Amino acid sequence: MEIRLAQMHEVPALQTLIARSSRQLGVGFYTPRQIELALLGTFSVDEQLIADGTYYVIVDGERYAGCGGWSKRRKLHGGDRPAEGAPAAGLNDLLDPAVDTARIRAFFIDPDYARRGLGRQLLTTCEMAAQAAGFTRSAMGATLSGVPLYEACGYHVVEELLVPLPENEFLPIVHMEKTLNA
Repeated sequence: MEIRLAQMHEVPALQTLIARSSRQLGVGFYTPRQIELALLGTFSVDEQLIADGTYYVIVDGERYAGCGGWSKRRKLHGGDRPAEGAPAAGLNDLLDPAVDTARIRAFFIDPDYARRGLGRQLLTTCEMAAQAAGFTRSAMGATLSGVPLYEACGYHVVEELLVPLPENEFLPIVHMEKTLNA
Protein backbone atom coordinates (compact mmCIF):
# COMPACT_ATOMS: atom_id res chain seq x y z
CA MET A 1 0.00 0.00 0.00
CA GLU A 2 1.11 3.52 -0.73
CA ILE A 3 0.40 6.83 1.01
CA ARG A 4 0.61 9.76 -1.39
CA LEU A 5 -0.84 13.22 -1.92
CA ALA A 6 -4.40 13.31 -3.27
CA GLN A 7 -5.19 14.89 -6.64
CA MET A 8 -8.30 16.90 -7.58
CA HIS A 9 -9.45 14.33 -10.14
CA GLU A 10 -9.75 11.79 -7.27
CA VAL A 11 -12.44 13.76 -5.39
CA PRO A 12 -15.41 11.69 -6.71
CA ALA A 13 -13.72 8.42 -5.72
CA LEU A 14 -12.83 9.86 -2.32
CA GLN A 15 -16.43 10.98 -1.77
CA THR A 16 -17.49 7.37 -2.43
CA LEU A 17 -14.90 6.11 0.08
CA ILE A 18 -16.06 8.66 2.67
CA ALA A 19 -19.71 7.63 2.28
CA ARG A 20 -18.84 3.93 2.57
CA SER A 21 -16.65 4.54 5.61
CA SER A 22 -19.20 6.78 7.35
CA ARG A 23 -22.15 4.49 6.75
CA GLN A 24 -20.38 1.38 8.01
CA LEU A 25 -17.88 2.54 10.63
CA GLY A 26 -20.18 5.21 12.07
CA VAL A 27 -22.81 2.67 13.12
CA GLY A 28 -23.19 2.64 16.88
CA PHE A 29 -21.74 6.13 17.19
CA TYR A 30 -24.20 8.10 15.05
CA THR A 31 -27.77 7.56 13.92
CA PRO A 32 -28.34 6.76 10.23
CA ARG A 33 -29.98 10.19 9.91
CA GLN A 34 -26.94 11.98 11.38
CA ILE A 35 -24.64 10.10 9.00
CA GLU A 36 -26.73 10.91 5.92
CA LEU A 37 -27.02 14.58 6.87
CA ALA A 38 -23.27 14.76 7.62
CA LEU A 39 -22.56 13.32 4.15
CA LEU A 40 -24.18 16.44 2.68
CA GLY A 41 -21.14 18.49 3.69
CA THR A 42 -19.51 17.75 7.03
CA PHE A 43 -18.28 14.32 5.94
CA SER A 44 -16.73 15.27 2.61
CA VAL A 45 -13.46 16.13 0.94
CA ASP A 46 -12.21 19.66 1.59
CA GLU A 47 -10.69 20.53 -1.79
CA GLN A 48 -8.66 23.32 -0.16
CA LEU A 49 -6.56 20.60 1.50
CA ILE A 50 -5.83 19.03 -1.87
CA ALA A 51 -4.94 22.44 -3.32
CA ASP A 52 -2.64 23.08 -0.34
CA GLY A 53 -0.90 19.72 -0.84
CA THR A 54 -1.88 18.49 2.62
CA TYR A 55 -4.44 15.75 1.85
CA TYR A 56 -3.34 12.17 1.40
CA VAL A 57 -4.75 8.94 0.05
CA ILE A 58 -3.81 5.38 0.89
CA VAL A 59 -4.02 3.23 -2.21
CA ASP A 60 -3.87 -0.53 -2.53
CA GLY A 61 -3.28 -1.04 -6.23
CA GLU A 62 -6.28 0.62 -7.86
CA ARG A 63 -8.35 0.73 -4.68
CA TYR A 64 -8.61 3.60 -2.20
CA ALA A 65 -8.09 2.24 1.32
CA GLY A 66 -8.21 5.57 3.15
CA CYS A 67 -7.81 9.32 3.05
CA GLY A 68 -7.02 12.13 5.45
CA GLY A 69 -4.91 15.18 5.87
CA TRP A 70 -3.82 18.17 7.84
CA SER A 71 -4.37 21.86 7.39
CA LYS A 72 -2.55 25.10 7.97
CA ARG A 73 -5.91 26.90 7.87
CA ARG A 74 -8.24 27.88 10.72
CA LYS A 75 -11.09 25.44 9.97
CA LEU A 76 -11.11 22.58 12.53
CA HIS A 77 -13.44 20.06 10.87
CA GLY A 78 -15.76 19.33 7.98
CA GLY A 79 -15.58 19.34 4.21
CA ASP A 80 -15.46 22.33 1.89
CA ARG A 81 -19.20 22.98 2.15
CA PRO A 82 -19.89 25.00 5.31
CA ALA A 83 -22.30 23.51 7.82
CA GLU A 84 -25.77 24.99 7.83
CA GLY A 85 -25.76 28.18 9.86
CA ALA A 86 -21.98 28.10 10.36
CA PRO A 87 -19.99 31.27 9.70
CA ALA A 88 -17.63 30.82 6.74
CA ALA A 89 -15.63 34.01 7.27
CA GLY A 90 -12.06 33.45 8.36
CA LEU A 91 -12.10 29.65 8.18
CA ASN A 92 -9.57 29.58 5.34
CA ASP A 93 -7.22 32.07 7.01
CA LEU A 94 -3.68 30.74 7.34
CA LEU A 95 -2.51 29.72 10.79
CA ASP A 96 0.73 30.87 12.41
CA PRO A 97 2.80 27.76 13.32
CA ALA A 98 4.45 29.69 16.16
CA VAL A 99 1.17 30.09 18.06
CA ASP A 100 -1.54 28.00 16.36
CA THR A 101 -2.24 24.28 16.13
CA ALA A 102 -2.13 22.43 12.81
CA ARG A 103 -5.49 20.87 12.00
CA ILE A 104 -5.83 17.12 11.45
CA ARG A 105 -8.74 16.76 9.04
CA ALA A 106 -11.10 14.45 7.21
CA PHE A 107 -9.80 10.96 8.04
CA PHE A 108 -11.76 8.07 6.56
CA ILE A 109 -10.76 4.42 6.16
CA ASP A 110 -12.52 1.91 3.90
CA PRO A 111 -14.29 -0.61 6.17
CA ASP A 112 -12.48 -3.50 4.42
CA TYR A 113 -9.18 -1.99 5.62
CA ALA A 114 -10.28 -0.92 9.11
CA ARG A 115 -8.21 -1.82 12.16
CA ARG A 116 -5.06 -2.62 10.20
CA GLY A 117 -3.04 0.39 11.36
CA LEU A 118 -3.71 2.54 8.28
CA GLY A 119 -5.27 5.36 10.28
CA ARG A 120 -2.22 5.47 12.54
CA GLN A 121 0.15 5.50 9.53
CA LEU A 122 -1.82 8.29 7.90
CA LEU A 123 -1.89 10.27 11.15
CA THR A 124 1.89 9.92 11.51
CA THR A 125 2.36 11.12 7.92
CA CYS A 126 0.21 14.20 8.62
CA GLU A 127 1.89 14.99 11.92
CA MET A 128 5.35 14.77 10.35
CA ALA A 129 4.30 17.08 7.51
CA ALA A 130 2.81 19.59 9.97
CA GLN A 131 6.02 19.51 12.01
CA ALA A 132 8.06 20.09 8.84
CA ALA A 133 5.88 23.18 8.26
CA GLY A 134 6.84 24.49 11.72
CA PHE A 135 3.85 23.39 13.83
CA THR A 136 4.51 22.03 17.33
CA ARG A 137 0.90 21.16 18.20
CA SER A 138 -2.05 19.68 16.35
CA ALA A 139 -5.81 19.70 16.90
CA MET A 140 -8.83 18.03 15.38
CA GLY A 141 -12.57 17.73 15.50
CA ALA A 142 -12.69 13.93 15.90
CA THR A 143 -15.66 11.78 15.08
CA LEU A 144 -16.83 9.66 17.99
CA SER A 145 -15.68 6.54 16.13
CA GLY A 146 -12.17 8.00 15.78
CA VAL A 147 -11.65 9.04 19.41
CA PRO A 148 -10.13 5.69 20.56
CA LEU A 149 -7.49 5.82 17.80
CA TYR A 150 -6.59 9.42 18.50
CA GLU A 151 -6.37 8.82 22.26
CA ALA A 152 -4.06 5.86 21.59
CA CYS A 153 -1.91 8.21 19.47
CA GLY A 154 -1.52 10.74 22.29
CA TYR A 155 -4.39 13.16 21.70
CA HIS A 156 -6.38 14.44 24.66
CA VAL A 157 -9.95 15.69 24.82
CA VAL A 158 -10.35 19.46 25.00
CA GLU A 159 -14.14 19.66 24.69
CA GLU A 160 -17.17 18.02 23.14
CA LEU A 161 -18.78 19.95 20.29
CA LEU A 162 -22.05 19.80 18.36
CA VAL A 163 -21.71 20.54 14.64
CA PRO A 164 -24.88 21.91 13.05
CA LEU A 165 -26.34 19.75 10.29
CA PRO A 166 -29.30 20.40 7.99
CA GLU A 167 -32.84 19.86 9.28
CA ASN A 168 -32.00 21.13 12.80
CA GLU A 169 -29.84 18.10 13.54
CA PHE A 170 -26.42 18.08 15.23
CA LEU A 171 -23.36 15.87 14.96
CA PRO A 172 -21.40 15.29 18.17
CA ILE A 173 -17.63 15.47 17.70
CA VAL A 174 -14.69 15.86 20.07
CA HIS A 175 -12.11 18.66 19.92
CA MET A 176 -8.77 16.94 20.64
CA GLU A 177 -5.19 18.25 20.77
CA LYS A 178 -1.64 16.94 20.96
CA THR A 179 1.86 18.31 21.33
CA LEU A 180 3.92 17.05 18.40
CA ASN A 181 7.26 15.48 19.25
CA ALA A 182 10.34 16.88 17.52
